[in-house]
Amino acid sequence: MQLQDMYPVIVTPHHKECRDFYARWFGSAVVFEAPPGPEVFNGTGLFLTFQVSDAAAEFSRLERAGATFAYALRDEPWGQRRFALRDPSGCWVDVVEHTEAAPGFWDPFVS
Repeated sequence: MQLQDMYPVIVTPHHKECRDFYARWFGSAVVFEAPPGPEVFNGTGLFLTFQVSDAAAEFSRLERAGATFAYALRDEPWGQRRFALRDPSGCWVDVVEHTEAAPGFWDPFVS
């Protein structure tokens, strides 16, 4: 398989609020818009990860603009600096920067 693109489709009655959320906080542009389908996403079991080069700078930018965070900026021992928001459908949006893992953190997971 040669993947050309991959994108999630979140079916929600809040599609306009979600559109505005991603445009406001992440600079997304609308290229296609349609009303929700028959099944509606319930806000659990899915999250989006946006990998960035500087999570602290993005956190500061969003904080200054008035974003509400679901998870405050912190360094994780597995090697990520991250924070998260929830979009209007309830989807968790994880913003991560790869960092060095704490010494020995991954040792139990590799043989």
